[in-house]
Amino acid sequence: MENERVIGLETQITTMSTKGQVVIPEEVREDLGLREGTKFAVYSRKEADAILLKRLDLPKPAEAFRQMAEWTRKHVEEKGIDAIPEKIVEIQHKRRKRK
Repeated sequence: MENERVIGLETQITTMSTKGQVVIPEEVREDLGLREGTKFAVYSRKEADAILLKRLDLPKPAEAFRQMAEWTRKHVEEKGIDAIPEKIVEIQHKRRKRK
């Protein structure tokens, strides 16, 4: 891979494989802390003949669930909804009896 400077950025040349895979140079992976399995959004612009990769920092499932539960708790409190589990079970029983 060749290195050159373009507009103040380190530019490295790489090649796409027959499977469409592109190797991200080791130096770039180390600098950005990229590891196997890192997810990217791929943006392309035909007019500019350009591709941009943006690392996606997706939350782990447990963290995502914690965030959703916190958001739900906050909104339930703001709306004044009675979310006590016993009340929820009671409401479910009443609805089932009506069916």
